[in-house]
Amino acid sequence: MVMRRVISIVLAGTSVLAATSLGGCSSMSSMSWDMFKSAPPTAQIRLESNPPGADATTSLGAGCKTPCTVSVPAPAAPFTVAFALPKYQPASVPVNVIRNPGDFTTPASVTTDPNPVFAELQPAVPPKPVRKAHRPKKPKPAAAAPAETAPAAGSAFPDPNAGKR
Repeated sequence: MVMRRVISIVLAGTSVLAATSLGGCSSMSSMSWDMFKSAPPTAQIRLESNPPGADATTSLGAGCKTPCTVSVPAPAAPFTVAFALPKYQPASVPVNVIRNPGDFTTPASVTTDPNPVFAELQPAVPPKPVRKAHRPKKPKPAAAAPAETAPAAGSAFPDPNAGKR
């Protein structure tokens, strides 16, 4: 009889243990496997310009004032970085994305080419001054000259009409 009690207690404990274990399995099936996925890779991009202090903006949306580093989600395709600075011409630099899928021993990685992304900003050409249109000057009306004027005394050029009058 004592043995029956021991066996029934052991069986009861085992059934309780099995019930809680199975309950855990049912909740496990509702869990998502997403918890085992790694976060999408990001790329750290160094942005520099000459002169420094330019506003650099990636076509992915991230931006900063040079020199700086931005972190962007690794894009699937190339992108551009636009640089702008007052009194300088804007510049745009294309950036290629290089993906390394990784393996069992190394994680996936993303690099960019070039890194750092560098822009040499050229001074803006000052606008040419606007010139007013050239108007020809109106000739001043000539005063009525006497019909017969004598050549100036001591002139080196004689009057060509002197003998015809």
